[in-house]
Amino acid sequence: MSKRHVVKLFYDVISPYSWLGFETLCRYRTLWALDLRFCPVFLGAIMGATNITPPGMIPRKGKYMEKDLQRLKELYCVPLNLPSDPAEVMFNKGSLSAQRLLTATKMSYPNYVENLSRALWTRVWSKDLDIASRGSLKEACQNCGMDSKVIEEILGRLSDQDVKDELRKTTDEVLSYGAFGAPTIVIFNDDGKADMFFGSDRFELIAHLLGVRWLGPHPSKL
Repeated sequence: MSKRHVVKLFYDVISPYSWLGFETLCRYRTLWALDLRFCPVFLGAIMGATNITPPGMIPRKGKYMEKDLQRLKELYCVPLNLPSDPAEVMFNKGSLSAQRLLTATKMSYPNYVENLSRALWTRVWSKDLDIASRGSLKEACQNCGMDSKVIEEILGRLSDQDVKDELRKTTDEVLSYGAFGAPTIVIFNDDGKADMFFGSDRFELIAHLLGVRWLGPHPSKL
């Protein structure tokens, strides 16, 4: 397979389904010859712009999500665990600081974005730890191998206007494709046309579009 498929993953670490999509695309990056690009967005702004109520705020959906994530944890082999207080994590503390951290990292040290994203998801969706405080963000940076000077530089950038603008720009970009949640996966063909997919359960359709084989969420286990 000589052609590399350009794929943008728009995600927010407050979304556990984004974690599933992230890990799946990482597993297929070589197998499907993906030019995989990580694009942190702010899910709160997407929900606001599209006037959509988060699933966790709808009682029946929230209750279903608990069971759904436990099933997906086993299927995708991703160590998902619900936080002890999901509402506090998702709606009170939120992910704005974490997404600015990822944005600042992508702007200056893009080689760390993948591991930092995984470290943030692991904290909030596996270990029931904070991703809002400066101390917690610092620990996430340390866990992905960042040098102490790099960590202080990145943490010092969270309130910089160019970082805020870049996060807003990426969020506006995904909205321009018709996004209404996360993860949103956008695939570009040779003539620049963009095909958008929402969610972590559309990989069979993506494989059909790309003309490749879908071997399940963890192809290395086959």
